[in-house]
Amino acid sequence: MNKIILFILSIISVLWMSCNDFLDVIPDNRSILDSKSKISKILVTAYPDQSPWLLAEFSSDNTDDNTNKWSTMAAVERPAFLWKDVDDIDNDSPQAVWEACYKAIATANQALDAIEKIGNEDGSLNAQKGEALLARAHSHLILTNMFCKSYSSLTSVTDLGIPYMENPETTVNPQYERGTVAEVYEKINRDIEKGLPLISESGYAVPKYHFNKKAAYALAARFNLYYGNYANVIRYANLVLGTDPSSVLRDWKVLGAETNFEKRANMFINVANPANLLLTDTYSYWPLIHGPHSVGSRYSHNQVISDNETSGSTGPWGAYTNFYLHYFSFTGGVPKYQVMKYGSDYFEYTDPVAGIGYRHMVQVDYTTDETLLCRAEAYALLGDYKNATQDLVTELKAFSRVYSVDSAKIVNFYKNLNYYTPKAPTAKKRLNPDFVVKEGAQENFIQAILHLRRIVTIHEGLRWQDVKRYGIEVYRRKVDGSFISLYDDVLRKDDPRRALQIPKNVISAGLEPNPR
Repeated sequence: MNKIILFILSIISVLWMSCNDFLDVIPDNRSILDSKSKISKILVTAYPDQSPWLLAEFSSDNTDDNTNKWSTMAAVERPAFLWKDVDDIDNDSPQAVWEACYKAIATANQALDAIEKIGNEDGSLNAQKGEALLARAHSHLILTNMFCKSYSSLTSVTDLGIPYMENPETTVNPQYERGTVAEVYEKINRDIEKGLPLISESGYAVPKYHFNKKAAYALAARFNLYYGNYANVIRYANLVLGTDPSSVLRDWKVLGAETNFEKRANMFINVANPANLLLTDTYSYWPLIHGPHSVGSRYSHNQVISDNETSGSTGPWGAYTNFYLHYFSFTGGVPKYQVMKYGSDYFEYTDPVAGIGYRHMVQVDYTTDETLLCRAEAYALLGDYKNATQDLVTELKAFSRVYSVDSAKIVNFYKNLNYYTPKAPTAKKRLNPDFVVKEGAQENFIQAILHLRRIVTIHEGLRWQDVKRYGIEVYRRKVDGSFISLYDDVLRKDDPRRALQIPKNVISAGLEPNPR
């Protein structure tokens, strides 16, 4: 990950890039942040430039081993798929994600420190303060989602958290404690609640490259879903979706009608699309690895998963052919099945003659579609199946030609569907959460919501969080055409590998590793 960002290096006091000694030199140029415009400029870099999506998708049940007939592209792929510690430090690796998040956090902390020093009695820096707080919460949530167990009211008071950085470092070789997941969630919640009233969209040329109001509320909705505060999920989702959610959802019909994949990718990340709430630029191989290329086909989302569980599966809404956006499959036996949303040709040439540079992915971090499904889940967990049904119907109206589902259809479809086994797969997985999901209607509604979210957000890393939150067990399979064989390994509900191992260089620096 050989990227040098000179602007950041000149103004932030800690870059967690070398973890043998977290802070080799303390720059004495922090006074450069002495104006509103300078603070606004630095906040452009308060968002991680690495994506956790590859790690999340490879860790989840969205990926199979298609045998050694097919190749990998990146060293991170096999260990991520097998839930092993990853030594690779290139793009998409645990170390890359860890460093990018803490670098973004350091930027947010530098901005907050500057605001405090300048003074904000007149509120003129409220927008910058709000953005910094939300950006800090966002990066810490990514770290917690990837490197910790999911939040649990039963175990989070003792589960290992991650260091929550709230101030710029002023000492060489500071010592950090991981704390607990409960402590991290409390601090994320505090930053969100402090930041939300301060967010303003004025002053930004492109608000969707920053935490604008709707993006901030979408973060709050997702976070509170993971936190188990369902009334807050509904409250914040309402502020994102308004009184007519259908008017702000993605137009999947128009998107699916575009047959040029690169044009479709540009449509998907268009800042003018009301469904897109926050977009960030990352360095990632993920669009290439999961995209319409034979490269990276060994570990991938394949036909067996697609036909039975995701983009080619049947639900209470009918067959997958009703969806406006269909999966893409290859000729010549290539096993990869992809739903074309993200382009693979955003390449920054550092040496055009040699043809080298950096591969980028512009990712949509928060969308109205996901927020609507967060609200549907919150309604279902509160036993409000009428509103949960309405939210599912609203999403299906945007996503599918057939959307005439009702509570009875939802309950009966999943009631009559067999539970998944690795050799007889279905979309219905056994749920083992630490919170109560009642048998019958409630479980069937949750099955529907998890199923639809898995389809709508395929390739975007969110399935891994559902696997963790609901204690869904994951089997590793080798798939060769119609022949399925099993690895001698299963990710059980209490498996400590559900928390990815923190980077080796951070462990070497003295931070407590995750248990194995």
